[in-house]
Amino acid sequence: MSISVIGANKRYGDFAALDDVSIDIPDGQLTSLLGPSGSGKSTLLRAIAGLDTLDSGTVIINGNDVSKKSPQQRDIGFVFQHYAAFKHLTVRDNIAFGLKIRKKPTAEVDAKVDELLEVVGLTVFQRRFPAQLSGGQRQRMALARALAVDPKVLLLDEPFGALDAKVREDLRKWLRRLHEEVHVTTVLVTHDQQEALDVSDRIAVLNKGRIEQVGAPDDLYDRPVNPFVASFLGSTVRLNGELVRPHDIRIGRTPEMAWPSADPTLDTGVLKATVSRVVNLGFETRVELVAVASGEEFAAQITRGDQNALNLQAGETVYARATKVAAFSES
Repeated sequence: MSISVIGANKRYGDFAALDDVSIDIPDGQLTSLLGPSGSGKSTLLRAIAGLDTLDSGTVIINGNDVSKKSPQQRDIGFVFQHYAAFKHLTVRDNIAFGLKIRKKPTAEVDAKVDELLEVVGLTVFQRRFPAQLSGGQRQRMALARALAVDPKVLLLDEPFGALDAKVREDLRKWLRRLHEEVHVTTVLVTHDQQEALDVSDRIAVLNKGRIEQVGAPDDLYDRPVNPFVASFLGSTVRLNGELVRPHDIRIGRTPEMAWPSADPTLDTGVLKATVSRVVNLGFETRVELVAVASGEEFAAQITRGDQNALNLQAGETVYARATKVAAFSES
C-alpha cells in the first residue's frame, strides 16, 4: 500500500516542524525518515498515522485521502520507542489484544498469534509477562502486536532507540528479515545513519522541517545532493578544500606512497600532516591528523591491516591524499 504526503505544513508557534513536505512512499518497501533531532521526521510519521493534524497538506494512503480520518480508520500499525505493553498480560495476550477487541473468532486469534510468535521468535516466551523479557524481546512483542491486525502500513518511531548497541544491531537484522517475509509498507523514523543504511529500501533525509533528498541508500551515500546529506549519512572531513569521507583518504610516509589511487585522474593534491592520535576500532583504525600548513584537524580511516603495515605513531609526519571526493547529485 503506497503513501503520498503532499504539501505538508505543521507549525508549533514560530517553529516549523514541517515546511511544505511532499514525499511518495512505495508499496511494500521499507522507507526510513532520517535526520537530527527537530528535523521533522517524527512529526511527519505522526501526520501519516493521524496522531498529529497538519495545518495544511494532504495524506493519501492507497489512493485515498485520509487527511481527515482518525488513526483507527487508517489501517495502520504503530510501534513507539517505548513499547506500551500491558504489564498484566502475558506475551501471548498482548499480541492477541487487538484481535480480541475486534471480536475475531477464538480459533482465528489463536492461529494468528501462533504464527506471529513463530515469526518473531517468542514462542517459548509466550506465557511470560513483559517484565520477564529483555528489552529486545519486548520490542519484538510490540512489533508482533502491531502486525496482528494485518495493518496495510507499519509505522516505527525510533523502535530500537532505548536499547543498547548490540541489541539494536541484532534487531535491525531481524527487522529486515521480518520485512522480507511480510512485505508490509513500512516507515521507520531514526536518527541512526547505520540503522537507516542497514535496513532501508529508501531513505528520506530531513533537515529543519524539509526533505533534503530521497533515494536508495547507495545513491544517497555516493551521490548526496549537498554537504548536509553527505555529512549526515556518514563521516566527512575537509581535505585541501574537498569534502571527503575518512575511508577515502590514503596515508603514506612519503608523498609518493600517498599517491596511488583507483582513479589516477583524480588530483586533489597531497597534504603534509602530523599524526596526533591513532585509535584502533576493531577492524578499522582511525588516524587523527593535523595539517602542517593550516593547522586544520581531520581524520582518516584505514584498515587494521594497513595500520599493522604502517605502524603509525603519534607525533610523526605523514602525507595524505583523497582517493575519492564527494560528488554531489543534481537530482
